[in-house]
Amino acid sequence: MFGIGFPELIVIAFLAVLVFGPDKLPDLARQAGRFVRQLRSFANNARDELRSELGPEYADLELTDLDPRALVRKHIAEAMAELDELDDAVRNAGEADRPSSLPLAPGERPPYDFDAT
Repeated sequence: MFGIGFPELIVIAFLAVLVFGPDKLPDLARQAGRFVRQLRSFANNARDELRSELGPEYADLELTDLDPRALVRKHIAEAMAELDELDDAVRNAGEADRPSSLPLAPGERPPYDFDAT
């Protein structure tokens, strides 16, 4: 979650036991649990209030949708998908119009398009 692995959690728990003592640790854990629940409740209430204020067209709004980095990633992914579809369509259309390409015979000059230059 925060880049903390199991060994780091063990060190943090050991330090918490040393600093607070084993008798106060359960009470501190209960307080931390209450704080996390309250924070989650605040976030859910803010999301629900934002949804109700914005109207029915934003009923599926999530707070992570408001992250600018996620928004940019989403738009870039959509643009890349559209470009891929366009490239596929151009390739498929070009293959139908193009005659089969055969290798040039020895001494044969390649075709030259005067309009292209």
